[in-house]
Amino acid sequence: MLFRKRRARLEARTRQAAVTGYVGVDGRAPVSEAGRQLLRKAFPDHWSFLLGEIALYSFIVLVLTGTYLTLFFDPSMSEVTYRGSHVPLQGLQVTKAYESTLHISFEVRGGLLIRQMHHWAALVFVAAIGVHLLRVFFTGAFRRPRELNWMVGVTLFLLALLEGFGGYSLPDDLLSGIGLRTANTIVLSLPLASTYLSSFIWGGPFPGHVLIPRLYVVHVLFVPGLLIALISAHILLVVHLKHTQWSAPGKTDRNVVGQPMFPHFTAKSSGLFLMVFGVITALSGLAQINPVWAYGPYRADQSSTGSQPDWYVGFLEGALRLMPRWENTVAGHTVMWNVLLPAVVLPALLFLVLYLYPYVEKWVTGDPREHHLCDRPRDRPTRTGLGVAALFFYAVLLTAAGNDVIAAGFRMSVEALTWIFRVAVVVGPVLAFLVTKRVCLALQAHDRRLLEEGEETGRVSQNVSGGISDSHRPIDATRRYRLLVRDIPRPLPHPGERAPRRHRLRARLSGWYYRDRVDMPATTEEHREIAGRTLDPIAGREEE
Repeated sequence: MLFRKRRARLEARTRQAAVTGYVGVDGRAPVSEAGRQLLRKAFPDHWSFLLGEIALYSFIVLVLTGTYLTLFFDPSMSEVTYRGSHVPLQGLQVTKAYESTLHISFEVRGGLLIRQMHHWAALVFVAAIGVHLLRVFFTGAFRRPRELNWMVGVTLFLLALLEGFGGYSLPDDLLSGIGLRTANTIVLSLPLASTYLSSFIWGGPFPGHVLIPRLYVVHVLFVPGLLIALISAHILLVVHLKHTQWSAPGKTDRNVVGQPMFPHFTAKSSGLFLMVFGVITALSGLAQINPVWAYGPYRADQSSTGSQPDWYVGFLEGALRLMPRWENTVAGHTVMWNVLLPAVVLPALLFLVLYLYPYVEKWVTGDPREHHLCDRPRDRPTRTGLGVAALFFYAVLLTAAGNDVIAAGFRMSVEALTWIFRVAVVVGPVLAFLVTKRVCLALQAHDRRLLEEGEETGRVSQNVSGGISDSHRPIDATRRYRLLVRDIPRPLPHPGERAPRRHRLRARLSGWYYRDRVDMPATTEEHREIAGRTLDPIAGREEE
């Protein structure tokens, strides 16, 4: 009885202290107001919106495992004699960075599991951001007012590539050393400032003695700080701008429909975090990755056969292998076009296109409105075709990064395979664009037939004269709504031959983007309702 009274008094004091503390904080900061708004926020329930959460949760795993690894990793390039528990390497001269990596793998309790979790989480993080960007691109979720958030996402992807390459290079094993040698070659291909920049980064001739410590600071401090800042900004913009949503009854460009944060989203998101953590842990325990002890320490005069970078930078390796040998001497300086173009100009152009695409499509469309409904990829065949063509281009370059391994496995000539990839990287994206556009238009035609004839029931009937026909039933109202409510711009009219060249170019591009389409059969009343559902939110508020 005495213990119960003491516990009750303790609980009452704790409760009173919590209330007092909350009132004190709320009086100095808008805690209650922010909490009410956050708890009322509507979160999407479609599976495709979970891709961003997977990226966030894999980043949390990265931070947790990376913090543990920093307790044991020594980012030094000073050489020591290895005397650890891995017998095949005993007696070799290795750097302290490589020695500490082996120490983590073989002598720290749970070290190998944490190391592999960190590596697998990095791969999942980059992949989730990439697929999330694809989802945003193909559904048009980058349009006004989300252009800034798209640029933040592209920057996150770029920083994730840099962070992944930095972590991949820190162990100073033979495989990562080959990657750093490639990076040094890329830096040396830059005109004019190449040797100065290389000497600054590596502290002298390659491999130098300062790169790993500098890379360690960038990997654990600078880039993670930027990632945390940009992820926070990205989430704040999502909360402020609200999420996009798929066309369905009750969902328009002027409202947001979803599940509340508590308890629905909180429970689902917590479960997803545990699933991501569990899958990464299972992969790390069952699938070996980056066995640095098998590669050995880095030696500038050695190279391992079949060495491949991680997939996210593999396209650069493929571009380097496909580029013909091409050098020029200009004013006493050698310009290595065979390295500069594929490893510097190509990625710079790719990211420039990603940054500018929302504004290019907005200029071509001539549409200043806000958009909150997702596009179905089939309804924007040109945009979808461009996206698939870019994916095909990337896939060819990534496959070409292993042309030596493929040639050895299939007993082919490396030169012949390289020429096949060179043709494929030029012709393949064009064919992929044309085929994808045709498929999208065919799917639109299929949607039109569903609206006109309905869906097949599977029953076949025969009339008295012997004719056979199948029966159809009208599609349900939800599906009909999804097929009809879509926002596809009309091509801009031609301004005339006397108009400025940029206006004529804009009209031609607009016709190329939106000329090919399949119109859906709808009544006048349905057309009026569709126009209301896709009305500009700002114009709608003004009318109200």
